[in-house]
Amino acid sequence: QVQLVESGGDLVQAGGSLRLSCAASGSIFSIKSIGWYRQAPGKQRELVAAMISGSTNYADSVKGRFTISRDNTKNTVYLQMNSLKPEDTAIYYCNAKGRYSSTWYGLSDFDSWGQGTQVTVSS
Repeated sequence: QVQLVESGGDLVQAGGSLRLSCAASGSIFSIKSIGWYRQAPGKQRELVAAMISGSTNYADSVKGRFTISRDNTKNTVYLQMNSLKPEDTAIYYCNAKGRYSSTWYGLSDFDSWGQGTQVTVSS
């Protein structure tokens, strides 16, 4: 299967910046989509930014402030977050979908989530 490990979450003051990283490991054959979601207390998980089949999507609330990027050589995706606001406070999760190779089953689909990393923005 495929494992995702996030890092980079922290406590930061409003207006500050953070960069989150998500490293994918396992017998990855191909990645169809990879991106970031977040979940604030009492709210549903929402898309923040994702790279899907060559295109990049952002939530309206983060456009112009957040940038998603990817290093294919490391199977790592980053989320650069600038001009952070208290409403950006949430647990940020990495998600990836694609295909992995298995000795027994050949190529199979995967849809994996990381464990999450906490981002707290103080006012």
